[in-house]
Amino acid sequence: MSESYFQETVNSPETPEDLTLRPPGFDDFHGQEKVTARLMLMVEAAKQRDDVLEHVLLSGPPGLGKTTLANIVATAVGSTLHTTSGPQIEKAGDLAGILTNLQRGDILFIDEIHRLHPAIEEYLYPAMEDYRLDIIIDSGPSARSIQLQLPKFTLIGATTRSGMLTSPLRSRFGLTNRLDYYTGEQLAVIITRSASILDLNLNQEGALVIASRSRGTPRIANNLLRWVRDYAQVRHKGKITADVAEAALVMIEIDKDGLDEMDTRLLEAMIHKFNGGPVGLSSLAVAIGEDASTLEEVHEPFLIMQGFVKRTPRGRVAMPAAYTKIGADLPPDPTEQQSLL
Repeated sequence: MSESYFQETVNSPETPEDLTLRPPGFDDFHGQEKVTARLMLMVEAAKQRDDVLEHVLLSGPPGLGKTTLANIVATAVGSTLHTTSGPQIEKAGDLAGILTNLQRGDILFIDEIHRLHPAIEEYLYPAMEDYRLDIIIDSGPSARSIQLQLPKFTLIGATTRSGMLTSPLRSRFGLTNRLDYYTGEQLAVIITRSASILDLNLNQEGALVIASRSRGTPRIANNLLRWVRDYAQVRHKGKITADVAEAALVMIEIDKDGLDEMDTRLLEAMIHKFNGGPVGLSSLAVAIGEDASTLEEVHEPFLIMQGFVKRTPRGRVAMPAAYTKIGADLPPDPTEQQSLL
């Protein structure tokens, strides 16, 4: 099993089975109640006005349902969803080709929108505001600009790095929503629903064990469920109980707190190599042989949320829970040392 199981899970492309587990409508989407309530109201208002939806920005860690919500919104308004991503739009012509093929009311979903090239963004601004595309033809003295009128459309942007969005782009979204990690109870409901679709023999206790190790992320929960399914099929005649789920997850080195091998290595490096910090992200990445952006996007948010790591202006610091987790002695309190002098 890979040392970075969760990285592979959140970055891997969706399989046909993933699509069957995707909730088709708002009623089937569990969690993110505030976000879904706002989106449902927005959809209903647009329907009553017979108008096109405002542009929507969805931000948050990977695997929380941004793509799923884009699909649900498109279904709710009866529109066609066109999907692309920031890195796929390499030049203005790529964007022009996408926009000129849209029909009125269509939804354009751009994943990883923070990775759009700045020059591409400049073309997107008038398209979002005035439904107009300004294209420069030829170059040099013969260069000229033409305007193409676009049908009214909705742009749904998704990003895992909202801080990297430029202010002009962010300001053009009518509604901005951040998706947060799910609770164990919410994930258990999602896992139970997925088990029903996959026709699995899963009890509530087994669902809770899987949920507790899914890092608050539905995509990870469904991936772990499929692994536990395979384990139970081979060794326990397909029955998934709490003990079976526990044994299956231990086999792939995911502990009771939801940490994998890379998470443990990160904590060990902070404590043993950098005396608990503060340590810079780049130094930490070199110490454990992992990409800095992967640590920041995949591993660090969960470790911070669980109280193992704290981010400070001087760098990352290991918290007391991290020392307990890896069985290391807590460093002496500087204030106590001062009082003894």
